[in-house]
Amino acid sequence: MNLGPLPSVDAAAVPAEGFVLDVREDDEWAAGHVDGALHIPMSDFVARFGELTEAAPQDGRVHVMCRVGGRSAQVTQYLLRQGIDAVNIDGGMQAWEGAGRPMVTDSGNPAFVL
Repeated sequence: MNLGPLPSVDAAAVPAEGFVLDVREDDEWAAGHVDGALHIPMSDFVARFGELTEAAPQDGRVHVMCRVGGRSAQVTQYLLRQGIDAVNIDGGMQAWEGAGRPMVTDSGNPAFVL
């Protein structure tokens, strides 16, 4: 089943209220992440898929994020096959940081992209 080109969005174009799914590993998340994002590492994703379906907006889009866009592209493809409106954030957290978008940490330390 070929879905055609993977839908993607520029980091600067993600709506402020957009739903973001971060599929990076725990250490990457701890270094800095999008405030309000749902964190499910790609390595746990299929097992924890129910967490996404509970949290994601029923009629909204899921913006999938990793560090540079490779892992999130794979998860975006998976979500599309499940019938979920998903887009890959082009360039991932590096592009997010480069666009000057806000990042937070749970520890209160300055956020950075690991």
